[in-house]
Amino acid sequence: MGSYVPNTEREQMEMLRETGCGSFDELFCGLPQEMVISEGLDIPEGKSELEVIRSMKEMAEKNKKYKSCFRGAGAYRHYIPSIVKSVVEKEVFVTAYTPYQAELSQGILQSIFEYQTMICELTGMDVSNASVYDGAVAAAEAVMMCRDRRHETVFVSASVHPNVLKVIRTYSNAADVKVVVVPETDEHVTDLDMLRKLLEEEDKPACFYMEQPNYYGLLEDPAAMAEIVHNVKAKFIMGCEPISLGVLKTPGEYGADIAVGEGQPLGMPLSFGGPYLGFMAVKADMMRKIPGRIVGETTDDDGNRAFVLTLQAREQHIRREKASSNICSNQALCALTASVYMSAMGPEGIAEAARQCAAKAHYLALKLGDAGLKTESSNEFFNEFVTVLPEGTSCEAILKALDDNGILGGLQLDDSRILWCATEVNTRAEIDNAAEIVKAVISGKEA
Repeated sequence: MGSYVPNTEREQMEMLRETGCGSFDELFCGLPQEMVISEGLDIPEGKSELEVIRSMKEMAEKNKKYKSCFRGAGAYRHYIPSIVKSVVEKEVFVTAYTPYQAELSQGILQSIFEYQTMICELTGMDVSNASVYDGAVAAAEAVMMCRDRRHETVFVSASVHPNVLKVIRTYSNAADVKVVVVPETDEHVTDLDMLRKLLEEEDKPACFYMEQPNYYGLLEDPAAMAEIVHNVKAKFIMGCEPISLGVLKTPGEYGADIAVGEGQPLGMPLSFGGPYLGFMAVKADMMRKIPGRIVGETTDDDGNRAFVLTLQAREQHIRREKASSNICSNQALCALTASVYMSAMGPEGIAEAARQCAAKAHYLALKLGDAGLKTESSNEFFNEFVTVLPEGTSCEAILKALDDNGILGGLQLDDSRILWCATEVNTRAEIDNAAEIVKAVISGKEA
């Protein structure tokens, strides 16, 4: 045994005798030999603090730093007020995981309660949990909430983020739940006629999940979808981009039963992909099915405002067969970050950020159109859109030219399409510069 095992040789032998084994080799004899490490691990010698700092800086310098970015597809670059980092990095808050026995700390409980309140206000829903791992997990947990013996089939729009669909399929496969993908139209929005047809043909429809805006940045028609879904007694789940709710109708206004989404735009940097948080809110009639932590407000013996964990629907708290989920973390620091961001921005600040996102994305589409890239769909969009390349031009050439100039271009979808994004942090000068580079590539001139 290695020197890091915190027990004595005598204690190790006592444990071996209890198992009926005379040695550790005998204890682990059932393991496949290819899994057994017969020689020492190839771990380098320890380094001093100064050496470690130098090594980390050398690694960091290998990262490419872009001066501007036009890529979204699920993770977005937004302005984060300085107060957000200042508050969440305080020693009393910093934790990489969920606080256990949160009921021992009224401060932690209040921070979660305030987060839940803001998510309800943002989405127009009645009850929120304390967040889950990320937006894709929130979507998958939402569809699992809707199934029972009378409602077994999950419907998902083909226009949702492909990664979210994969997570929903993973959850559903493990739970033996059928997933039906509703086709999209030529304009890359959900085909409402097919949605109606597929739902009416299914004996036990549980729910339908869509996103607003969808993966291509386009605005769908949630009101029509909600009516179609509710006509067959199924639940309507709406995935939403949180900043867009500053100007768009809320899921509550559209009649959604469950609202979910990726909370990264609410004050979290891109951070190479995480950690992020998934927000989830429901109408009152579904509050006993929502997974994860929920904090409620009450009064103590002296009549003072107090907070408690309530309506626990997780397998740690109730019988496993009655649990709606086995989710066991709310990533409290990310939820707190979102709370501080929403507090700092306020309703007016979020609405202004949303307006700027939409305005700059439309300006980007206009300039790219002048450069020779046609917007693929005529439908309205929020802060993302897809362009189609003209004959004789490759996505790789355009994205490489941008990259060579320190610009992260859009996301290549296939050989001829690019998904672009603009947010409030993009300037007119950045957009003009990117468009000029694209124009030079299309015209065959040096970028």
